[in-house]
Amino acid sequence: MTAATQAKSLSVPKTMKAWVLDGPEQLRLTEKPVPEPGPAEVLVRVDAVAICGTDVEIITKGLPAIVQGGSPFNKNFTPGHEYMGTIVKLGAGVDEHKIGERVAVEIHAGCGRCERCRMGMYTSCLNYGLNYADHDKGHRANGFTTDGGFAQYAVNHINTLVHVADEMSDAEATLIVTAGTAVYALDVLGGLIAGASLVVTGPGPIGLMSVAVGKALGAGPVILTGTRDSRLNLGLKLGADHVVNIGTENPVEAVKRITGGKGVNYVLECSGAPNALNEALDMVQRGGRICLAAFPGEPVPVDLAKLVRNNIYLYGIRGEGNSATHRAAALMAQKRFDAKLMHTHTFTLEEVPTAFKYFRGRIEDAIKVVIKVS
Repeated sequence: MTAATQAKSLSVPKTMKAWVLDGPEQLRLTEKPVPEPGPAEVLVRVDAVAICGTDVEIITKGLPAIVQGGSPFNKNFTPGHEYMGTIVKLGAGVDEHKIGERVAVEIHAGCGRCERCRMGMYTSCLNYGLNYADHDKGHRANGFTTDGGFAQYAVNHINTLVHVADEMSDAEATLIVTAGTAVYALDVLGGLIAGASLVVTGPGPIGLMSVAVGKALGAGPVILTGTRDSRLNLGLKLGADHVVNIGTENPVEAVKRITGGKGVNYVLECSGAPNALNEALDMVQRGGRICLAAFPGEPVPVDLAKLVRNNIYLYGIRGEGNSATHRAAALMAQKRFDAKLMHTHTFTLEEVPTAFKYFRGRIEDAIKVVIKVS
């Protein structure tokens, strides 16, 4: 092997362990061929992958995963999208990254040709899911439309790679995508939020990370609402100025009390609760902004007249768009907040079903459950 060839790859086996989704709730550990990176792609050795609530949606309901134009079930599909690892092989023409570099990955590599991708809105790619057979428009969303990170290796487009600082642990690096979602939501709400008041509803992983990112960007006061005192107390450690347990206090009244009756500039809704948006409409000031970052389980009624009368702006986001993961990684590398506080449990690749059991059941107050792969 020449020196030039050595610079293009490390030792890589021909097959790998990977979990595949058979029917609903049926994950199976098997052997799959190690994928080959194409032009503008790299092969990542997956070192760690975290479980996300959307992973649960995929293995139980299928959507929002779309594989080969339809349901992800029984298609040899490997889920998992919050992963990080080490680059072990470069595709043709790749000189932006190096063998041995540690990276976290964004989920979405848009097609690059549609109107949304040309605007930088690649998480809203108009060719979402079109990446197979005669329908290959170039879109990729690892763990959603193409194989993800519950495996030993995964192929990623270079546009999805985020450098991981040397001092950052593998487990912490899996949280960069979560932090990126929070940064993207705050970008949509206003971008420059220093001095702006912010309510975050729902102390799940994205909600907690939104508190941390919002505080790191100068928002104040930052108010977190939820039902579990342990999560609310963690929110205080991550930067919340006030927490409200909605089981014991009306959240709208609490926000008005904290803000002297004015309400807040922004609400970031991360709970998916049926009445969360209506409550947000009462928390935010006239002319304020609300961003929805959670999936309600069912359609919900909303007082649209109140939204219009009060000139309230409503946004929805998908994932970690607008290169938000790069800004999130920078905040974490600068230690602007301690994301490690959210990492509660670690399992091996063989223990993925147990890891899901802990995550779904919130066993031992599990928040971010990480699979250590390599």
